[in-house]
Amino acid sequence: MSATTTAADLVLTGGPVHTVDPVHPHATSVAVRGDRIIAVGHDEVHDLIGPATEVVDLRGRLLVPGFQDAHVHPVGGGVEMGQCDLSGATGADDCAALIRAYAEAHPDRPWITGGGWSLDAFPGGTPDRQLLDTLVPDRPVYLVNRDHHGAWTNSRALEAAGVTRDTADPADGRIEREADGHPSGMLQEGAMHLVADHAPPVTPDEQLAGLLRAQALLHSYGITAWQDALLGEHASMADPAPAYRRAATEGLLTARVRGALWWDRTRGLEQLPELLHRRSEFTVGTLKAHSVKIMQDGIAENHTAAMLAPYLTACGCASGNAGISFVDPAALGEIVTRLDREGFQVHFHALGDRAVREALDAVETAQRANGRRGNRHHLAHLQVVDAADIPRFRALGATANIQPLWAAHEPQMDELTIPFLGARRAARQYPFADLVHSGAPLAAGSDWPVSSPDPIAGLHTAVNRHQPGSGRPVFLPEQRITLGAALTAYTAGSAHVNHLDHTGTIAPGKLADLAVLDRDIFARPADEIAQARVEQTFVGGRRVHHAPDA
Repeated sequence: MSATTTAADLVLTGGPVHTVDPVHPHATSVAVRGDRIIAVGHDEVHDLIGPATEVVDLRGRLLVPGFQDAHVHPVGGGVEMGQCDLSGATGADDCAALIRAYAEAHPDRPWITGGGWSLDAFPGGTPDRQLLDTLVPDRPVYLVNRDHHGAWTNSRALEAAGVTRDTADPADGRIEREADGHPSGMLQEGAMHLVADHAPPVTPDEQLAGLLRAQALLHSYGITAWQDALLGEHASMADPAPAYRRAATEGLLTARVRGALWWDRTRGLEQLPELLHRRSEFTVGTLKAHSVKIMQDGIAENHTAAMLAPYLTACGCASGNAGISFVDPAALGEIVTRLDREGFQVHFHALGDRAVREALDAVETAQRANGRRGNRHHLAHLQVVDAADIPRFRALGATANIQPLWAAHEPQMDELTIPFLGARRAARQYPFADLVHSGAPLAAGSDWPVSSPDPIAGLHTAVNRHQPGSGRPVFLPEQRITLGAALTAYTAGSAHVNHLDHTGTIAPGKLADLAVLDRDIFARPADEIAQARVEQTFVGGRRVHHAPDA
């Protein structure tokens, strides 16, 4: 305990404290003054309780550092919560009922927009325009899927955008087509822009409302900081940066946010001056815009994730398609070198094993040119990683940014991914344990609204390799990691990636970003982790969430 004679503003005591501090991993009491932790220990911390000290009796509940999401899209997720939200749909019939109900409830909206539908709700992950035409025949409909790598449109939307059988596929996307070549209504990757650019833009007030809606949700899950993985315009998502700046300026942003500025893959280094300007423009208060997001590939389900070998066809033969490298690998090294030299962190979307290798090669190129500059580059998603590239994370100091909820058997994985990867590659998916054992730095995130932002669900899946409540088999059980390793990824690991070195652990001098769970998940069986709930969340000693029944 640090010596002091002044009373604390806040003391949390009477329960286990998992500090994620390797020097002092366990405690039972924590004292806070202002926005900082001043003492961590046991009964001796009670000496800091004064007449005005707020005392939180943990009553055996677990105190942990605030969770940090290293890859999330809160503004888009919050906006979609207020649109035609299909994230709760369990199949095509549910989607249809929600779309019809939303359209009937909003007769004045010129377009029906929203999303959140799951690929496994439709055969092959590709719904068609005919169903939407029956549900909403009078207005354009544009609905992104849950992973935001594809969009479902009706005929009115295709007509409004001028998309016909003669419209060519863009270089970074694909128009799914009917037998006669007419667009089927499903747009993949860069083809989404063909229709998205014609939909009514989200207003600034709608974006701010979405951000505040999302912030409240994330705080309710114990999340105190995050990295927004896309500050810029992409597909149907408007640039969220102005909403963040407005919230920060008006004192509404209670979280600590690091924004990853979008790298326009249709352009080159001529956009660097714009990124430098945006870094300055959108760094205010607890908002920092010192990262750049490079989406190097797509996703495995629509065969746009960049693989070292081609995908298989339905009959098990090589298809000839090995996915898409959105940024020319020959140029990627120079791009990352220049960004690194300017002090940017590079946040890669790298899902396939070829994209992972291309990103690591680019980081290595930058280090050879610039030396190690402490920019903390990281690779997100890492669905398939070649064994030869596992040790390179530690060697290069590149962080593996994992999304644990995806590492499970579920319909999308079992029906749309494994059959087209083949047994050898399917066994290399989400190699969390291999990364941990190699000494790779780990951070963790959700990619919400692609999947739930609840870190406790992520902890459960990382430890058990099956999603909460799932009756399916354990997914690659040899890749399970310990609860301690998973929690460290969601706290200290993500804090490192977010350059928030005064957060992520509970220790004197650190910022008092804390979360109170309703139970000690370390004292319960691993298959009960997902039953835990966050009761209180603090950012800088200020309570930003208190469950009503806690």
